[in-house]
Amino acid sequence: MERLSTLDASFLGLEDPETPMHVAGVLVLDPPVGGLDAIAALVAARLPLVPRYRQRVLEVPGHLANPVWADDPHFDVDHHVRRSAVPRPGTQDQLLELVSRVTARPLDRSRPLWEVYLVEGLAGGRAAVVTKTHPALVDGLGTVDIGQVLLDDSPDAPVPEPVPWRPRPLPSAAQLVAEALAEYAARPSAVVETARHAVTDVRTTGARLTSAAGGAVRAVRSALFAAPSSPLNAGGGSQRRVVVARGDLDDVKRVRKAHGGTVNDVLLAVVTGALRDWLLSRGQPVVGSTSVRALVPVSVHGAEEETPGTRVSSYLVDLPVGEPSPRLRLARLSYAMRGVSQHGRSVGADALLALAGFAPPTLHALGARAARGLSRRMANLVVTNVPGPQVPLYAGGTRVREVFPVVPLAPGHGLSIGITSYDGRVFFGLNADRFGVGDVDLLADLVEQELAVLVETIG
Repeated sequence: MERLSTLDASFLGLEDPETPMHVAGVLVLDPPVGGLDAIAALVAARLPLVPRYRQRVLEVPGHLANPVWADDPHFDVDHHVRRSAVPRPGTQDQLLELVSRVTARPLDRSRPLWEVYLVEGLAGGRAAVVTKTHPALVDGLGTVDIGQVLLDDSPDAPVPEPVPWRPRPLPSAAQLVAEALAEYAARPSAVVETARHAVTDVRTTGARLTSAAGGAVRAVRSALFAAPSSPLNAGGGSQRRVVVARGDLDDVKRVRKAHGGTVNDVLLAVVTGALRDWLLSRGQPVVGSTSVRALVPVSVHGAEEETPGTRVSSYLVDLPVGEPSPRLRLARLSYAMRGVSQHGRSVGADALLALAGFAPPTLHALGARAARGLSRRMANLVVTNVPGPQVPLYAGGTRVREVFPVVPLAPGHGLSIGITSYDGRVFFGLNADRFGVGDVDLLADLVEQELAVLVETIG
């Protein structure tokens, strides 16, 4: 048995039916070679690569210690890999409505914390794979996600033969209590250390949050004062609405080359401009000083004893929605994010891909982990950006055409935005509280329009 860390246990303890923490991903595929049965068989065959995906969380009686991971004696892959379909004509809106319903449902705590939905019926014979993974399963870039093991860089990659698996017996309640007491007897400071680690984690997260403010005074201000009042904090319901936007990565790179900064800066500028127009469309007062505070997870170099780049930290960034000039919005964001690069030693996209391969679900889950806790009052939304490979990938020989992340809503938030680049395109996944930010489809349209506006500034 392996005990959950205090951090992982906190994700489970703070989660409630209104704000499920799982990260979702949507893969849109060409007509599957061998049908969806081939994709289901691929999941089953590659489960040995993700052993934790056959384990469930087991609570210790009396909460004497953190829960443990234990093999699920009733594990049934068919419970986790589910078949679904959209009615004809199989439009994007129909698929996203299905994704919205799937995303809103919490994972079953009595089983391993993941699900895969295989969706057929899309126009042109295409199919979709929708994954749900709880962040408690993902504790670093070394973690392999179920979405990761499905993808290959060749359509001819072999599918391994299924390996027989025999679960270890579940420990009894008496065994769980005895092991917890034995740990405390061997190390009496464990109880105090658990509490201290939780407090230290909050403090260090707070310190990281202040480091991207672009100066000491601005940093202190961002750390001490709550985020601006915003309709983005109109969340609180359990129903979700997921929409998507797309762009060409070459357009993003052209803007970066013309105006400076990084690809991430340009993408944040796209989000900022879209939020500005969205607020104006709602009749919200937008003046020069108006801002929206985003919690932006960034992959950074770890300590010397860690593998470089295995840590994800969150930074508060004030998005200048009050600035009417697209160029100046980008310049201000580049200045703010430069502090992240210098202070946090952020990991570049190429280095990140070399470390993690294609791992958007894993990295978005790490972003969700890093963005927890302080986000209720300190930010208006979470924005994650994960670079992906610029070559085609395949699932069971079938080409993946699109990849959309769905990042969970933080408590009190009405919107989160996940961004992933893949095969020359940029994909935005917007996850919204259905009633608090019900017009999120307008915001998705504005994202695509704002990228076009930035391209126009090149001349």
